[in-house]
Amino acid sequence: MENQDNPSTGRRDFLKKTAIAASSVFFAPSIVPSSVFGANAPSNRIHVGCIGTGRISRGHDMPGIWKYDHARIVAVCDLDSKRVQSAKELVEKYYSEKKAKKFKGVKTYEDYRELLNNKDIDAVVISTPDHWHALPAIDAAIAGKDIYLQKPTSLTIAEGRALSDTVRKHNRIFQIGSQQRSVSPWPQFKKACELVRNGRIGQLKTIYVGLPGDPSGEEEPEMPVPQNLNYNMWLGSTPEVYYTEKRVHPQADFDRPGWLRCEQFGAGMITGWGAHHIDIAHWAMDTELTGPLEVSGWAEFPTSGLWNVHGKFQTEALYANGVKMVVSNELPNGLKFEGSEGWIFVARSNEGVTASDPVSKSKENTYFTASNPAMLTSEIGPNEIHLYESPDQHGNWLDSIKSRKPNIAPVEVAHRSCSACLIHHVAMKLKRKVYWDPEKEQFKDDEEANKMLSRPMRAPYQIKV
Repeated sequence: MENQDNPSTGRRDFLKKTAIAASSVFFAPSIVPSSVFGANAPSNRIHVGCIGTGRISRGHDMPGIWKYDHARIVAVCDLDSKRVQSAKELVEKYYSEKKAKKFKGVKTYEDYRELLNNKDIDAVVISTPDHWHALPAIDAAIAGKDIYLQKPTSLTIAEGRALSDTVRKHNRIFQIGSQQRSVSPWPQFKKACELVRNGRIGQLKTIYVGLPGDPSGEEEPEMPVPQNLNYNMWLGSTPEVYYTEKRVHPQADFDRPGWLRCEQFGAGMITGWGAHHIDIAHWAMDTELTGPLEVSGWAEFPTSGLWNVHGKFQTEALYANGVKMVVSNELPNGLKFEGSEGWIFVARSNEGVTASDPVSKSKENTYFTASNPAMLTSEIGPNEIHLYESPDQHGNWLDSIKSRKPNIAPVEVAHRSCSACLIHHVAMKLKRKVYWDPEKEQFKDDEEANKMLSRPMRAPYQIKV
């Protein structure tokens, strides 16, 4: 991995010269997908492989891809053979009912590296647990595949930096699953960001970010590893621990998996939903390629039980523009932008991505409100700031693959949103203020905090770039 104390000249140049996702910069690919631009590709169809076939893949990512005629899911991969077979049947059933022309069925894989070796696959959608995000995305970039990655970008800040550098080195199209940026299904987030950017609330002072919480759980007994699960590889880079179903995912259905509540595999809601809301905060205050200068906070962590991600918490961050960000589980789920002349609150229409998301539903339309309701219908004038408009997150990624132009949530933006969340997590763990250098991506004079930029990686699942 890159030495964080001595960032490369390339990264410095990137941060200084790269426009945000709304730019019209053209990135020439080093490897052009054969099925997109090949002479024998009359349909310009993009062949997609899906890595990870659980809840978010079945309910969100695969349907987000297969609804587009210029894309075709041709392969599925999972370490659970029952899940991969179910995914194959799900995709083939969809295309069969649609009577898709020249559909040859779906190939199945256990090891994603074998999928990446398939030269007929142009792009991959990675919908794996958090600890299996960065490595397959890095391998995909090296293999010449374009990438759609579920959030959060990485398990650690060091992983995220390695991923961003690798994607850009290999000139791949990358998009993070930060769908709150796209008009469908939640146009209010873009509108809120444009209103803030154009001064409708005056000078932005404070952003309040409310996230859901996760309850702790009981101790769980060791169980035999199901024959259909490659559990050793599922653990990946993380330490060996005994198998119990609630540590992994349900065997009988596709409900919310237990790994989401284990710190071994992720940071909890600070990245689970924080990756969405803090990303929107960055978009609203034009800090997409940087990060906070300091973060303080506290959190309650379970002292027993299998599930050990944070419970109640509150953190505060300060950015170079003087804006303070307060993040807490006790705030309403969403973002409140408070300025010198008013405020705007925006949330997800009282719904989550999937039915099992831990979001309290409200019968009231409280997801887009303001101190002055007229503010919300304010027109953004032709000479004002207009943010990148993406009608649909998956569709925007597919369009970007064909045009080779930036999409709404490219890799460096994704990394910076995730790293901000992880800085909050470090402050929660240390229960004190930490000072961050966004350019060096190091904590200032803080050896204890800097040790948390990465985690030991179990062989053979290390990142080597």
